Amino acid sequence: MPLMVKVTTWNVNSVNSRLERVKAFLARESPDYLCLQELKCVDEKFPHEAFLECGYHSAIFGQKAYNGVAVLSKEPVEILFKNFDDDISDEQSRTITVRTNHGFDLISAYVPNGQSFGSDKYAYKMQWLKRAKSFLNRHWSPSSAVVLVGDFNIAPDDRDVYDPVAWKDHIHCSPDERRALGELVAFGLIDTFRMHEQGDSLFSWWDYREMSFSRNKGLRIDIIYCTPPQAAKCRRVTIDREERSGEKPSDHAPVTAVFDWPE
Repeated sequence: MPLMVKVTTWNVNSVNSRLERVKAFLARESPDYLCLQELKCVDEKFPHEAFLECGYHSAIFGQKAYNGVAVLSKEPVEILFKNFDDDISDEQSRTITVRTNHGFDLISAYVPNGQSFGSDKYAYKMQWLKRAKSFLNRHWSPSSAVVLVGDFNIAPDDRDVYDPVAWKDHIHCSPDERRALGELVAFGLIDTFRMHEQGDSLFSWWDYREMSFSRNKGLRIDIIYCTPPQAAKCRRVTIDREERSGEKPSDHAPVTAVFDWPE
């Protein structure tokens, strides 16, 4: 019987504010890799020791007050890139790429929000997605074993939106954003969540306002993409709704994919 490898992505919306929740999640779910987004801290303020006590090594790319990404792993990993090809011209910490001990490269990504159409932040988001596609093309092919996970700040299609009509021309659901995401996915990525039969109205993000979580007014914007060789090993994908409840949760829920790993 093959072993299983668990990869989780979670926008924690401040790692230090939710440290105890993350530690409890690691103890309960024991993922092999936990990819975090929106750390909101510099590397020096990241809780390395707390996670090491939990049995996890940390690969970090932090930023003061905003953004920041990380990969927690049971065994040390090699950091391949921070941002795209270690691009120091981009002051925002949005991707970290590591080489895992399970035969695939893993990218934890925090796609820009975009804020509003016509804004500089929206232009940056659209350009960022193009740069991400070029980054993949430079270093991998669809036959490579690559896992790209994170908060994409785009709901891929209407199934991923609680009210597609109301959200039709809003940030996260606009045709142009979906087209840009589709161009990135056309590199040769597969949405692992859609590989498996899933129920209706399954989301990963709910606004803190208007009782959105209790009313399930959410979006599915936290995604685990894979190239075909890795996707062929994916056995299930789950969204942990319980982590969005309780005291002071992140507005995102963890998403986990389980892969076969031959003994």
